[in-house]
Amino acid sequence: MKKLFIIGGMGAGKSTARKALVDEGLPFIDLDVVGHDVLKWGIVKEELREAFGDDVFGEDGEVNRRALAAKAFLTPYDTRMLNRITLPRIEDTYMQIVDKLEAEGHEAVVVEYSVFKNREIGFMNSADVVIAVLAKLETRVARAVAAGWDEDDVRRRIARQITDAVRLEEADVVFNNDDTPEELRNQVVSWWRGYKAREFKLG
Repeated sequence: MKKLFIIGGMGAGKSTARKALVDEGLPFIDLDVVGHDVLKWGIVKEELREAFGDDVFGEDGEVNRRALAAKAFLTPYDTRMLNRITLPRIEDTYMQIVDKLEAEGHEAVVVEYSVFKNREIGFMNSADVVIAVLAKLETRVARAVAAGWDEDDVRRRIARQITDAVRLEEADVVFNNDDTPEELRNQVVSWWRGYKAREFKLG
């Protein structure tokens, strides 16, 4: 089963690219969603409480992701501490989902991955194609703010991510998303149909 990883900075358009492929019939794994589910695990809550304090939890006892982000993306050290707690659990869950999809006979899966660093670590070793979605910084910030994010929070998150130059170097396929979502969708669908024809000998 081919594993198609979509990478890109916050507000770049990863979800638009992923939805285009899902509309073509591919299953998908959103690692942000997997990460949110992992935050509900008891052992993860205990480790987050120890690392970041009680105030990253809401009155319901669940992790308040905005409050956690405000602390976890404050410094590189804090970000590494968050990753040490969450990433191993996210990877384990990812592998379980992949095994299930492969057993069901799917030819490919789309994986949306927002915290990609390079292809040499973690589950990126399993990637068959890395697709980078790029857009200008201010365009990305404006999109995220329009979606309801606080601008300062957006800029902190982006500052903790790798640069588009690194994404460009690591990617097999690159889409620039400074235009409309429909234009990006058309580019992604065109690429997928060509890739499918080559890899699976399907028209």
